[in-house]
Amino acid sequence: MRSASAYRLYGASHSLYTGKARCYLRNQGLPYVELPTWHPDFAERIVPQIGRGIIPVLETPEGQVIQDTIDIIDHLEAQGVPWPVYPQTPLQRIVAIIIEYYGGQVMLKHAMHYRWSYREEQEAFLRTAFTLGSGPQMAEQIMGRMNSYLPRLGVNAESIPLIEASFLQLLDRLEQHFAEWPYLLGSQPSIADYGLIGPMFAHLGRDPVPLAIMQRRAPRVHRWVERMTSPGLDVVEYPQTEPAFVPNDQLPPTLIPVLKHIAEDAFPELTDKLAFLDAWVAELNPADGTPVTDKPQLRQVGMVQTRFRGSVIEVGVEPYLLYVLQRATDTLEALPDASRELVQAQLAEVGLLEAVGLGRRWRVARRNNIEVWEMPATAY
Repeated sequence: MRSASAYRLYGASHSLYTGKARCYLRNQGLPYVELPTWHPDFAERIVPQIGRGIIPVLETPEGQVIQDTIDIIDHLEAQGVPWPVYPQTPLQRIVAIIIEYYGGQVMLKHAMHYRWSYREEQEAFLRTAFTLGSGPQMAEQIMGRMNSYLPRLGVNAESIPLIEASFLQLLDRLEQHFAEWPYLLGSQPSIADYGLIGPMFAHLGRDPVPLAIMQRRAPRVHRWVERMTSPGLDVVEYPQTEPAFVPNDQLPPTLIPVLKHIAEDAFPELTDKLAFLDAWVAELNPADGTPVTDKPQLRQVGMVQTRFRGSVIEVGVEPYLLYVLQRATDTLEALPDASRELVQAQLAEVGLLEAVGLGRRWRVARRNNIEVWEMPATAY
């Protein structure tokens, strides 16, 4: 029986973005039931409302249907939750959103590489997960499609050793941080933690090959994964148990190496993707409200050649990345000049300034659960 006050989360246990939403619901103590995509309601009621087969989807007790983890979390934040995830100070807020972008976009390389490049070693586990999540008829089809995404993510023979070295380095730097703090920005989870937990749980902290690496090399990171997937705030090992972000808009010193690592992974790929999108919009000048792609199930508008830690890769460009990062840019733009310059200098110190470029007039919005171009009104 469905509780009259329970949310419904449509997703899958092995889904990166479902994991992000699930952790939020659990940590905040919100009542929910999780349903798989093979539940008849998903095809009969949910897909017609969102216009494509995509997860996760949250259905509220009032019947509102919300797709996308940003929209889901922002909706729930607006209802009031015990531990709001957006820091109220500008540097922490911007950094948290950039980390969210890193987890949900940049770390797709790490997550998908370890899942599919090691498929033979993990076949029984993966097949069981996809069968339970999608049903036996769809499992093989979905596994094949997911496997085929690797080249468009920049996973190739040259980049694979660099992706694996990046994962090990990230584990080492996070291990040092979690020796001091239970969460990335202090003693309560921020949007940064929810962005990072997506790949770090569903793929890297659950699939057998990367899970074994995490458990052996970075036990505190593995403990953070457990913490993020537990009800409430599971901070029993830490003396500072009062939920709060680090005061005075400071960043924990142990987070600085993590941020520099993020910059090394994210650039120049992010710069090249943004340049591609700027040129694409300038050439085609889409009308306001036009979907970003011809078909809702397509997420990319083209391919761009770039580099990952010096290795040449070719990656697909998703306008959605702007939807993620715009919130950081909006925060920066709203600051007085002196405060903005200070935050920009702090971001530059860790190599992340270019993630919040100013001056772009067009945006990516979401209307009726679909990404659309949001263009400035023409002045007459």
